[in-house]
Amino acid sequence: MNGPCPAQSFVPFQLRRSKGRLVDTERTGHEPVLLEAIGRALHWQALLEAGAVASHRELAHKEGLHWSTVNKLLTLALLSPDLIEQCLAGRQPRTLTLRWLQRHRLPNDWPAQREVIDRFE
Repeated sequence: MNGPCPAQSFVPFQLRRSKGRLVDTERTGHEPVLLEAIGRALHWQALLEAGAVASHRELAHKEGLHWSTVNKLLTLALLSPDLIEQCLAGRQPRTLTLRWLQRHRLPNDWPAQREVIDRFE
């Protein structure tokens, strides 16, 4: 290339690296979102059993939710009492979250639920 070089500009740029965070595998504590979902599920189940609502769809309509959301959350009413107590005490496995429960179906059998949850730790 003949002729003068085009003007060049220097732009200072500093790459900042964030410090990685390690996951605390020993963390225990309450999961408010999970506890609220369990509470709703138990309340909805009581409404269905009492005949206050006729169906899951009616319940969804009254709650202003999609019927599939109500159906997924209602499965939490089938959790074993000891697992619910564990969540209330904040002693559930760290990875047992509402998102996990929505994506993975636990068996209805309580001893089988315990086997699945025991594999978390």
